[in-house]
Amino acid sequence: MASPTSFLARLFRPFTQSTTSAMSSSTAASTAAAIPEGAEKATVAAGCFWGVEHIYRKHFGGKGLYDARVGYIGGDSSNPSYRAVCSGSTGHAEATQLIYDPTQITYTQLLEFFYRMHDPTTLNQQGPDRGTQYRSGIFYHSPEQEAIAREVTAKVNEQWWGGKVVTELLPAKQWWDAEDYHQLYLDRNPGGYECPSHFLRTFPSLN
Repeated sequence: MASPTSFLARLFRPFTQSTTSAMSSSTAASTAAAIPEGAEKATVAAGCFWGVEHIYRKHFGGKGLYDARVGYIGGDSSNPSYRAVCSGSTGHAEATQLIYDPTQITYTQLLEFFYRMHDPTTLNQQGPDRGTQYRSGIFYHSPEQEAIAREVTAKVNEQWWGGKVVTELLPAKQWWDAEDYHQLYLDRNPGGYECPSHFLRTFPSLN
C-alpha cells in the first residue's frame, strides 16, 4: 500500500531548486553531436515533461527510441532556468525531444502517440497544471515534418478530438536541456508526480 506521502507526491508537483541553471549551449551542442548517424529528432510539448518523457520511453524503449530528453523550447530568453520557465515569463514550453531510428519508428507514429497520451484541447493546461509552459505543441525540424504534423493534426482533430485541438505547430528553434535533476525524473523518483492527463486513450485507427 502506498504511503500518504507517496500518494500526495503524485498529486502535487514539487518545486525544487536543486539546480538553478539549464545546460549551457555548448554542452547542448555536444549532446546533439552524439546523435547516432541516421537518427532523427522529434520535439513535442504536452504538459509536465516528466510524464511525457517517461511514457515515451516506456512505450518506445527498445523499439527504435535512442533517447528522450526534457527541456525548454518556444520562448525568447536564453539558457532559461526551471524557476523562470515556471513563472511564465520566458515564453518557453516544457518539452520533450526524442531521438529515434526512422527505420523502426516513423514520425507519424510518434505524433499519433502524442495525441493519444495527453489532452490537446485544453489551452495552456494539462490536468491541474496551468500556464503557458504546459501548452500543447509540436515543434517540427523540417518541411517534411511540418507536412506530417499538419496532416496528422487535421485527422486527429476531426476523428478523435471533435474539432477542439489547440496544439500549436511551430518550427523548432533553440532547444535548452532542462536541469539534470529533471532528466529521467520518474525513473529516479518512482512515487513522483505524474500529470493525470498523461495516459493512452483507446482511439480507433486514423482513416
